[in-house]
Amino acid sequence: MELAQEKKTTSTREIRALPVKLEIRASEGDDGKRTITGAIKYDTDSADMRDWYGDTIVEQIASGAFAESLAQRGVVGLWSHDTSQVLGNTKSGTLRVFDGTKEMRFELDIPNTSVGNDAWELIQRGDVDGVSFGMRVTKDKWSTEKRGELKIYKRSILNAELFEISPVAFPAYPANEINAEARSLEEFKAEELRSKNEYEKERLLMELDLI
Repeated sequence: MELAQEKKTTSTREIRALPVKLEIRASEGDDGKRTITGAIKYDTDSADMRDWYGDTIVEQIASGAFAESLAQRGVVGLWSHDTSQVLGNTKSGTLRVFDGTKEMRFELDIPNTSVGNDAWELIQRGDVDGVSFGMRVTKDKWSTEKRGELKIYKRSILNAELFEISPVAFPAYPANEINAEARSLEEFKAEELRSKNEYEKERLLMELDLI
């Protein structure tokens, strides 16, 4: 028996890294503008993760999940999530975010600062080639699906506040554990167990009626 559960949540801030190929471009004019671009794909499964019990979990960010947040708040570009190392900001226009139906694309102008110059050098060399972002999930949906004989718990992020976008050296979802969303997963598992028990109870009652 399959179960899906949609709910609002008040989770803490979560960090997610994605294997996004960064593109770079530099202006040849006097301004020396240096820009990196990338995109966060919607409705695309993450790499497999594991919860504390060893269950397999995947996540998706639903199309439009950041729409409300982008309309209401600014987003900063940081170097590896360090708030003291700012690379850009949507308020100043040095970070530009374009929200589409299939992906959220961004352009980040790298500043001529010590942090910016170090970041640009590492990105050019390919030492840093991924994107990570910080968000707070306000609404998600859990469901299950079969992958062969394996049961997968699937989390769809329906609405989230986006705070920051960062170039990072390790562009991958956490493969071994899942933390911030553990509470909502436990609630889903509890509801799944209750539904299963109710189903078994009704089945037994039907069998008794047939005797």
